[in-house]
Amino acid sequence: MARMIGVIGGSGVYDIDGLADARWQRVETPWGPPSDEILTGTLGDMPMAFVPRHGRGHVHAPSAVPYRANIDALKRLGVTDVVSVSACGSFREDFAPGDFVIVDQYIDRTFAREKSFFGTGCVAHVSLAHPTCPSLSAACATAARASGVTVHDTGTYLAMEGPQFSTLAESKLYRDVWGCDVIGMTGMPEAKLAREAELCYASVAMITDYDSWHPDHGAVDITQIIATMHHNADKARALIARLPALLAPCAAGCDHALDHAILTAPDKRDPALLARLDAVAGRVL
Repeated sequence: MARMIGVIGGSGVYDIDGLADARWQRVETPWGPPSDEILTGTLGDMPMAFVPRHGRGHVHAPSAVPYRANIDALKRLGVTDVVSVSACGSFREDFAPGDFVIVDQYIDRTFAREKSFFGTGCVAHVSLAHPTCPSLSAACATAARASGVTVHDTGTYLAMEGPQFSTLAESKLYRDVWGCDVIGMTGMPEAKLAREAELCYASVAMITDYDSWHPDHGAVDITQIIATMHHNADKARALIARLPALLAPCAAGCDHALDHAILTAPDKRDPALLARLDAVAGRVL
Protein backbone atom coordinates (compact mmCIF):
# COMPACT_ATOMS: atom_id res chain seq x y z
CA MET A 1 0.00 0.00 0.00
CA ALA A 2 1.35 3.44 -0.94
CA ARG A 3 2.19 5.60 2.07
CA MET A 4 1.22 9.24 2.51
CA ILE A 5 2.05 11.39 5.52
CA GLY A 6 -0.50 13.71 7.05
CA VAL A 7 0.74 16.36 9.47
CA ILE A 8 -1.54 18.14 11.92
CA GLY A 9 0.24 21.28 13.04
CA GLY A 10 -0.45 22.70 16.47
CA SER A 11 0.20 26.10 18.00
CA GLY A 12 2.98 27.86 16.09
CA VAL A 13 3.06 25.38 13.20
CA TYR A 14 0.78 26.78 10.52
CA ASP A 15 2.56 25.62 7.34
CA ILE A 16 5.23 23.26 6.04
CA ASP A 17 8.33 24.37 4.16
CA GLY A 18 9.93 22.55 1.26
CA LEU A 19 6.93 20.86 -0.36
CA ALA A 20 7.16 20.44 -4.11
CA ASP A 21 4.02 21.29 -6.09
CA ALA A 22 2.53 22.77 -2.94
CA ARG A 23 -1.01 24.08 -3.00
CA TRP A 24 -3.73 24.84 -0.48
CA GLN A 25 -6.98 23.08 -1.35
CA ARG A 26 -10.45 22.95 0.09
CA VAL A 27 -11.66 19.50 1.14
CA GLU A 28 -15.33 18.81 1.82
CA THR A 29 -16.26 16.26 4.48
CA PRO A 30 -19.56 14.90 5.84
CA TRP A 31 -18.49 16.24 9.25
CA GLY A 32 -18.23 19.86 8.15
CA PRO A 33 -15.20 21.84 7.01
CA PRO A 34 -11.73 21.07 8.37
CA SER A 35 -9.82 23.66 10.39
CA ASP A 36 -8.57 25.29 7.19
CA GLU A 37 -7.73 24.44 3.63
CA ILE A 38 -5.24 21.60 3.42
CA LEU A 39 -1.74 22.05 2.06
CA THR A 40 -0.71 19.19 -0.22
CA GLY A 41 2.50 18.48 -2.07
CA THR A 42 5.48 16.15 -2.17
CA LEU A 43 8.42 15.96 0.22
CA GLY A 44 11.17 13.98 -1.49
CA ASP A 45 9.26 11.12 -3.07
CA MET A 46 6.54 11.08 -0.41
CA PRO A 47 3.15 12.74 -0.87
CA MET A 48 2.16 14.82 2.13
CA ALA A 49 -0.87 16.71 3.41
CA PHE A 50 -0.83 19.33 6.14
CA VAL A 51 -3.68 20.84 8.15
CA PRO A 52 -3.14 23.60 10.73
CA ARG A 53 -5.19 22.35 13.68
CA HIS A 54 -6.21 25.82 14.84
CA GLY A 55 -6.38 27.30 11.32
CA ARG A 56 -3.99 29.84 9.88
CA GLY A 57 -3.99 32.78 12.26
CA HIS A 58 -5.02 30.49 15.16
CA VAL A 59 -8.78 30.98 14.94
CA HIS A 60 -10.07 27.75 16.55
CA ALA A 61 -10.01 27.25 20.32
CA PRO A 62 -9.12 23.69 21.44
CA SER A 63 -12.73 22.72 22.13
CA ALA A 64 -13.89 24.08 18.76
CA VAL A 65 -11.32 22.34 16.54
CA PRO A 66 -13.24 20.21 13.99
CA TYR A 67 -11.36 17.03 14.88
CA ARG A 68 -13.62 14.67 12.93
CA ALA A 69 -13.47 16.78 9.78
CA ASN A 70 -9.67 17.04 9.99
CA ILE A 71 -9.17 13.27 10.25
CA ASP A 72 -11.79 12.53 7.58
CA ALA A 73 -10.22 15.03 5.18
CA LEU A 74 -6.76 13.52 5.60
CA LYS A 75 -8.08 9.98 5.07
CA ARG A 76 -10.11 11.19 2.07
CA LEU A 77 -6.90 12.57 0.50
CA GLY A 78 -5.15 9.22 0.85
CA VAL A 79 -3.17 9.79 4.04
CA THR A 80 -2.00 6.60 5.79
CA ASP A 81 0.21 8.01 8.55
CA VAL A 82 -0.71 11.00 10.72
CA VAL A 83 1.84 12.94 12.75
CA SER A 84 0.36 15.26 15.34
CA VAL A 85 2.52 18.19 16.43
CA SER A 86 1.34 20.11 19.48
CA ALA A 87 2.50 22.35 22.31
CA CYS A 88 2.31 21.01 25.85
CA GLY A 89 3.24 21.67 29.46
CA SER A 90 5.58 19.42 31.46
CA PHE A 91 4.97 17.69 34.79
CA ARG A 92 8.56 16.47 35.08
CA GLU A 93 11.72 18.32 35.99
CA ASP A 94 13.71 16.38 33.39
CA PHE A 95 11.17 17.14 30.64
CA ALA A 96 12.30 20.69 30.00
CA PRO A 97 10.91 23.46 27.78
CA GLY A 98 12.28 22.92 24.30
CA ASP A 99 12.28 19.12 24.63
CA PHE A 100 10.02 16.89 22.51
CA VAL A 101 7.98 14.00 23.93
CA ILE A 102 6.78 11.09 21.79
CA VAL A 103 3.43 10.46 23.48
CA ASP A 104 2.38 6.83 23.85
CA GLN A 105 -0.47 7.08 26.39
CA TYR A 106 -3.34 9.46 27.19
CA ILE A 107 -5.70 10.30 29.99
CA ASP A 108 -8.69 12.01 28.41
CA ARG A 109 -10.30 14.69 30.59
CA THR A 110 -12.10 16.49 27.75
CA PHE A 111 -15.89 16.62 27.87
CA ALA A 112 -17.21 19.07 25.27
CA ARG A 113 -16.14 17.38 22.03
CA GLU A 114 -17.46 14.80 19.60
CA LYS A 115 -15.21 11.80 20.14
CA SER A 116 -16.33 9.23 17.58
CA PHE A 117 -17.36 8.86 13.97
CA PHE A 118 -19.74 6.10 15.05
CA GLY A 119 -22.96 6.17 17.08
CA THR A 120 -26.63 5.27 16.94
CA GLY A 121 -27.20 3.40 13.69
CA CYS A 122 -23.66 2.04 13.48
CA VAL A 123 -21.95 1.25 16.77
CA ALA A 124 -18.22 0.47 16.89
CA HIS A 125 -15.68 -0.09 19.64
CA VAL A 126 -12.01 0.11 18.63
CA SER A 127 -9.11 -0.93 20.84
CA LEU A 128 -7.26 2.02 22.34
CA ALA A 129 -4.99 0.22 24.81
CA HIS A 130 -2.05 1.47 22.77
CA PRO A 131 -3.38 4.66 21.15
CA THR A 132 -0.33 5.55 19.04
CA CYS A 133 1.53 3.63 16.33
CA PRO A 134 4.88 2.26 17.62
CA SER A 135 6.65 2.27 14.24
CA LEU A 136 5.55 5.78 13.29
CA SER A 137 6.40 7.03 16.78
CA ALA A 138 9.88 5.51 16.51
CA ALA A 139 10.40 7.25 13.17
CA CYS A 140 9.41 10.57 14.75
CA ALA A 141 11.87 10.04 17.62
CA THR A 142 14.70 9.25 15.20
CA ALA A 143 13.87 12.27 13.03
CA ALA A 144 13.76 14.55 16.07
CA ARG A 145 17.17 13.41 17.32
CA ALA A 146 18.65 13.88 13.87
CA SER A 147 17.32 17.44 14.03
CA GLY A 148 19.23 18.12 17.25
CA VAL A 149 16.25 17.89 19.59
CA THR A 150 16.23 16.37 23.08
CA VAL A 151 13.62 13.63 22.80
CA HIS A 152 11.77 11.54 25.36
CA ASP A 153 10.59 8.31 23.74
CA THR A 154 7.48 7.79 25.88
CA GLY A 155 5.09 9.93 27.87
CA THR A 156 1.56 10.03 29.23
CA TYR A 157 -0.42 13.03 28.01
CA LEU A 158 -3.22 14.53 30.11
CA ALA A 159 -5.78 15.96 27.68
CA MET A 160 -7.65 18.83 29.34
CA GLU A 161 -10.62 20.74 27.98
CA GLY A 162 -9.24 24.27 28.30
CA PRO A 163 -9.06 26.97 27.13
CA GLN A 164 -7.85 28.03 30.58
CA PHE A 165 -4.64 26.55 31.95
CA SER A 166 -4.65 24.29 35.03
CA THR A 167 -5.18 25.40 38.59
CA LEU A 168 -2.31 24.61 40.95
CA ALA A 169 -4.43 21.87 42.57
CA GLU A 170 -5.18 20.26 39.19
CA SER A 171 -1.56 20.43 38.17
CA LYS A 172 -0.46 18.67 41.37
CA LEU A 173 -3.18 16.03 40.96
CA TYR A 174 -2.16 15.19 37.40
CA ARG A 175 1.53 15.10 38.33
CA ASP A 176 1.71 13.65 41.83
CA VAL A 177 -1.31 11.35 41.94
CA TRP A 178 -1.97 10.33 38.34
CA GLY A 179 1.66 10.25 37.21
CA CYS A 180 1.17 12.14 33.95
CA ASP A 181 4.20 13.47 32.08
CA VAL A 182 2.76 16.27 29.94
CA ILE A 183 -0.49 18.20 29.56
CA GLY A 184 -2.20 19.66 26.52
CA MET A 185 -5.58 20.57 25.09
CA THR A 186 -5.70 18.87 21.68
CA GLY A 187 -4.43 15.28 21.91
CA MET A 188 -7.94 13.98 22.40
CA PRO A 189 -10.18 13.09 20.67
CA GLU A 190 -7.74 13.30 17.76
CA ALA A 191 -5.94 10.04 18.62
CA LYS A 192 -9.25 8.20 19.09
CA LEU A 193 -10.58 9.39 15.74
CA ALA A 194 -7.36 8.44 13.92
CA ARG A 195 -7.69 4.90 15.29
CA GLU A 196 -11.32 4.70 14.12
CA ALA A 197 -10.17 5.86 10.68
CA GLU A 198 -7.54 3.08 10.62
CA LEU A 199 -4.66 5.54 10.40
CA CYS A 200 -1.22 5.16 11.97
CA TYR A 201 -0.96 8.02 14.46
CA ALA A 202 2.02 9.49 16.31
CA SER A 203 2.05 12.44 18.67
CA VAL A 204 5.02 14.79 18.99
CA ALA A 205 4.41 17.00 22.02
CA MET A 206 6.68 20.06 22.17
CA ILE A 207 7.22 21.28 25.73
CA THR A 208 6.78 25.02 26.26
CA ASP A 209 6.46 25.33 30.07
CA TYR A 210 6.15 23.53 33.42
CA ASP A 211 2.40 24.05 33.79
CA SER A 212 1.73 25.49 37.28
CA TRP A 213 3.19 22.87 39.64
CA HIS A 214 6.85 23.95 39.56
CA PRO A 215 7.77 26.09 42.61
CA ASP A 216 10.56 27.88 40.72
CA HIS A 217 8.53 28.75 37.64
CA GLY A 218 5.15 29.85 39.01
CA ALA A 219 2.04 30.10 36.88
CA VAL A 220 2.04 29.51 33.15
CA ASP A 221 3.33 32.61 31.35
CA ILE A 222 1.87 33.00 27.85
CA THR A 223 4.79 35.17 26.69
CA GLN A 224 7.21 32.39 27.64
CA ILE A 225 5.05 29.84 25.90
CA ILE A 226 4.94 31.82 22.67
CA ALA A 227 8.70 32.34 22.62
CA THR A 228 9.41 28.65 23.19
CA MET A 229 6.66 27.67 20.77
CA HIS A 230 8.21 29.61 17.89
CA HIS A 231 11.63 28.09 18.63
CA ASN A 232 10.07 24.61 18.67
CA ALA A 233 8.26 25.19 15.38
CA ASP A 234 11.52 25.30 13.42
CA LYS A 235 12.60 22.03 15.06
CA ALA A 236 9.25 20.47 14.19
CA ARG A 237 9.65 21.40 10.53
CA ALA A 238 13.13 19.83 10.51
CA LEU A 239 11.69 16.65 12.02
CA ILE A 240 8.97 16.44 9.39
CA ALA A 241 11.49 16.89 6.58
CA ARG A 242 13.35 13.77 7.73
CA LEU A 243 10.30 11.53 8.17
CA PRO A 244 9.77 10.18 4.62
CA ALA A 245 13.11 8.34 4.66
CA LEU A 246 12.39 6.78 8.05
CA LEU A 247 8.92 5.29 7.64
CA ALA A 248 8.75 1.58 8.41
CA PRO A 249 5.87 -0.86 7.90
CA CYS A 250 3.27 -0.80 10.65
CA ALA A 251 3.39 -3.99 12.71
CA ALA A 252 0.58 -2.95 15.07
CA GLY A 253 -2.32 -3.37 12.65
CA CYS A 254 -3.48 0.25 12.79
CA ASP A 255 -4.83 -0.09 9.23
CA HIS A 256 -7.16 -2.92 10.33
CA ALA A 257 -8.49 -1.40 13.56
CA LEU A 258 -12.10 -1.87 12.44
CA ASP A 259 -11.84 -5.56 11.57
CA HIS A 260 -13.87 -6.66 14.61
CA ALA A 261 -15.07 -3.30 15.92
CA ILE A 262 -18.48 -2.79 14.32
CA LEU A 263 -21.29 -4.43 16.32
CA THR A 264 -24.47 -3.20 14.64
CA ALA A 265 -26.06 -5.84 12.44
CA PRO A 266 -25.91 -5.00 8.73
CA ASP A 267 -29.70 -4.81 8.39
CA LYS A 268 -29.91 -2.40 11.34
CA ARG A 269 -27.32 0.09 10.14
CA ASP A 270 -28.42 3.64 9.40
CA PRO A 271 -27.83 4.39 5.68
CA ALA A 272 -27.34 8.10 6.38
CA LEU A 273 -24.56 7.40 8.90
CA LEU A 274 -22.98 4.82 6.60
CA ALA A 275 -22.80 7.47 3.88
CA ARG A 276 -20.90 9.78 6.25
CA LEU A 277 -18.48 6.95 7.03
CA ASP A 278 -17.48 6.40 3.41
CA ALA A 279 -13.89 7.60 3.85
CA VAL A 280 -13.02 6.62 7.40
CA ALA A 281 -14.66 3.17 7.36
CA GLY A 282 -15.19 2.40 3.69
CA ARG A 283 -12.84 -0.59 3.82
CA VAL A 284 -15.15 -2.54 6.13
CA LEU A 285 -18.50 -1.04 5.10
